[in-house]
Amino acid sequence: MPVMMHVGNSRLLIVFTRNPVPGRVKTRLAAETGPETALKVYQVLREYTAAVTQTCSADRAAFYSDEIPDADCFLEGETLAFLQEGNDLGERMLHAFERGFAEGFTHIALIGTDCPDLQREVLEQAFASLEKGDAVIGPAKDGGFYLIGLNKSRPELFLGRSWSHGKVLQETIDRLNEHGASFELLPQLQDIDTLEDLKQSRLWDSAYELP
Repeated sequence: MPVMMHVGNSRLLIVFTRNPVPGRVKTRLAAETGPETALKVYQVLREYTAAVTQTCSADRAAFYSDEIPDADCFLEGETLAFLQEGNDLGERMLHAFERGFAEGFTHIALIGTDCPDLQREVLEQAFASLEKGDAVIGPAKDGGFYLIGLNKSRPELFLGRSWSHGKVLQETIDRLNEHGASFELLPQLQDIDTLEDLKQSRLWDSAYELP
């Protein structure tokens, strides 16, 4: 198992990514466009996310869904690679946070690879928020979140809940409030999960040959 070489930096940026395999990524989008087009969109999103996160003032760890590849856009530089562990998304996120805290990081943010409007400034704002409060959340327009950041493990945010619905963000806020945790919200951004999301994004282009 890889060891995080934590050398002084208190910040860790975790990137959750699926291995880019046709039919296994962007399944809601694939249902409307076909698996090959959905894969193409996902590859663009991954490359963009890799570029943006490479410039962030935090150590970076990529957590893969199925296997750690020999080469990948997220493995450039000193990025470390791990496998996601857990029976559902909540367990996998919690495990990743706990791994980071166990290695000595004190400000950890976790993102996915679905947000084409993510900017370095937003990531820096997230870590600045963690210097002042207990948590930070990046709201997505679909009712979920594109980023969550914590200063300590909070199993109550991840266990015993479902994730594929439009109230994920509000439920997370409710749980933070129930446990007396301070938090800040980042700018609202749009994830790409459906064809309509794609059409409303800057990635929409006739080159995709979509209907």
